[in-house]
Amino acid sequence: MQESPGDRFADGAAFIRRPDNNLGNGDDMDTPLAQNARPAAPSPTDVLGRVVGVSGSEATVELTPRALGAEKPTVGRFIGLVTGPTLIVGMVTEIGEEPISGGIFRKTAQLDLVGDIRIAPPNAGRFQRGVAEYPSIGDNAILLGEKELRLVYGTADANHAHIGDLQQNTDIGVHIDIDNLVSRHFAVLGATGVGKSSGVAIVLQKILETRPNLRIFLVDPHNEYARCFGDRAQVLTPRNLRLPFWLFNFEETLDAFFGGRPGVEEEVEILADVIPLAKAAYLQYKPGAAAERSLTKKKDPRDAGFTADTPVPYRVEDLLNLLDERMGKLDARGQRVTIHRLITRIQTFRNHPRYAFMFENANIGGDTMADILGNLFRLPPNGKPMTIMQLAGFPAEVVDSVVSVLCRMAFDFGLWSDGVAPLLFVCEEAHRYAPADKKIGFGPTRRALSRIAKEGRKYGVFLGLVTQRPAEIDPTIISQCSTLFCMRLSNEHDQALIRSAVSDAAANLLSFIPSLGVRQVFTFGPGVAVPTRMRFIEIPENVRPNSEAAGNTRSEVGKNVNRDLISGVIDRWRTASMSHRVVSDDDADYTSPLDSPALQPSAAPQAPPMTPPPPPSPRVAPTLAPQFRQPPAAPGTTGAPPPRPSVLRKPLEGATPSPYPLPNTPPPPPMSPGAQHGAHAAPVPPAAPAAPHYPPRPR
Repeated sequence: MQESPGDRFADGAAFIRRPDNNLGNGDDMDTPLAQNARPAAPSPTDVLGRVVGVSGSEATVELTPRALGAEKPTVGRFIGLVTGPTLIVGMVTEIGEEPISGGIFRKTAQLDLVGDIRIAPPNAGRFQRGVAEYPSIGDNAILLGEKELRLVYGTADANHAHIGDLQQNTDIGVHIDIDNLVSRHFAVLGATGVGKSSGVAIVLQKILETRPNLRIFLVDPHNEYARCFGDRAQVLTPRNLRLPFWLFNFEETLDAFFGGRPGVEEEVEILADVIPLAKAAYLQYKPGAAAERSLTKKKDPRDAGFTADTPVPYRVEDLLNLLDERMGKLDARGQRVTIHRLITRIQTFRNHPRYAFMFENANIGGDTMADILGNLFRLPPNGKPMTIMQLAGFPAEVVDSVVSVLCRMAFDFGLWSDGVAPLLFVCEEAHRYAPADKKIGFGPTRRALSRIAKEGRKYGVFLGLVTQRPAEIDPTIISQCSTLFCMRLSNEHDQALIRSAVSDAAANLLSFIPSLGVRQVFTFGPGVAVPTRMRFIEIPENVRPNSEAAGNTRSEVGKNVNRDLISGVIDRWRTASMSHRVVSDDDADYTSPLDSPALQPSAAPQAPPMTPPPPPSPRVAPTLAPQFRQPPAAPGTTGAPPPRPSVLRKPLEGATPSPYPLPNTPPPPPMSPGAQHGAHAAPVPPAAPAAPHYPPRPR
């Protein structure tokens, strides 16, 4: 059996077995024991060459001819430089030839020096990053063997987790330092189709295993991670999310009310005045408020001290009443039209079924901010320390506002709690929410992410970014991510941005990135021992993200597409823009919401003239569990994944197509506020001129 280069330090240092290695897992580890301060030179047959140049963090090695079949250095391999009591570790970044004279050439290797292994006591056999002692001209160079590589990459323990294998030697596992990875922020970068989502799932799974009490909040724009974490994560959707409108600050409220378009200046000024008054008016609904008012003189609402950004409850009805009261005091028709248009805008937004997560039960229970924060950020975890926020079902006009609210509240809770409950905030498709171009995107979302990136670690709020276009992310934010997992990127702008964000000697190694294969990643930063070209471990197919599990062009499902399946898809499509009051998530054999008697004209009870129509069916309490979620497979299971949930409400076999029921009558006319409270219906006055159309904000 061939000796490892670590055993070849002749008289100076021999590897011995030491049972206690202080790694926390009880495994033995090969550790060099130095008997002399300076080891003897390696055997001439083991020497690759000698050092002929040193510059900063780089070194040049002149390579000697190798025997036929002997292991040769290549780009990406590690070479050790024997310098006194230290074995300096360098990574080969370039192999070439240099002319000497008379047509004679010499072969050279360029190395980036990444760390050293101490041969002599103290700290013998320990790898540390950085170079404490530089090599000298003429020092011998050797290829690192398996024993030295294990010293460099370590083993799994309470602080390190195995996420992949070394590309040059798959027997060597690559481990991440959980504390350094999380506390100093990280980013996963890569083009579509290279296994980026699987890599994110692996990293987060390992964090959950080693830090079960660290809470994780994952923004999932494409609804692909729900089945990756089993019962350790709660999944929030528009059906079971409760995010009251009064938690939005003023900028987020404007973005929601105006549908992502620039606000009308006159309407914005009016809202800035009346929202604090509506918040002050809500104080009258507090228990004991009536008795207090009877004993004290009436206070001016402006004395409450609330601003439009104060996160306290208020009622939309109070806001509308204040606007209506202001409109009644105006004589100028133009100003009245402006306020009436604003009232109509707010009413339309509140009554739209897709915004039910903001308005339904928003004021039930009074001030419920503590309950909402506890549910969103898992306080306490109760066995589910992770929250997955699925954004695919939210209206596109408010997605930016929702993400901004979540980022801001995550940071503010850490700020005002002094970091008592650490949180990792992971943002998929980060370039959508923090674009480099200040003219596009939503400013508050960018500022909230930037604040987490720059100040979050002081308050226990950490950031993980995932993107396929790093060049489109605000460079201030991505530069704060110390550990980068770089998968294949072919765009030159993306590569240039990564080079500018890297302060490590690994900057010269980024030439690997365009040639990386699927699941291959080049990672560097404090989260890993040294800059490493590795391959993520493979996870069972039944717990892979949906985007990768479904990316099969040879699927046989397409052969069975018929009218029933198409009708089922259309049914789900339409239901996404309807009220969820008549739909039960727990009913496994439910019918179309359009089939509900509450929505069928023929089944509607006959109402007497001038009375409002009957109320809709009672609202079904939302469930906090997703409708479809696969539990993780047992350890070692690699079988075929379970069948994906069907979109059909009826089975394909033996199903008889039936015409899709559609309402055939127009909706009832809108009611006046008095009719909504039980009074006789009154005709609604003619609507004000339509609000001017503004082009949507670029995304």
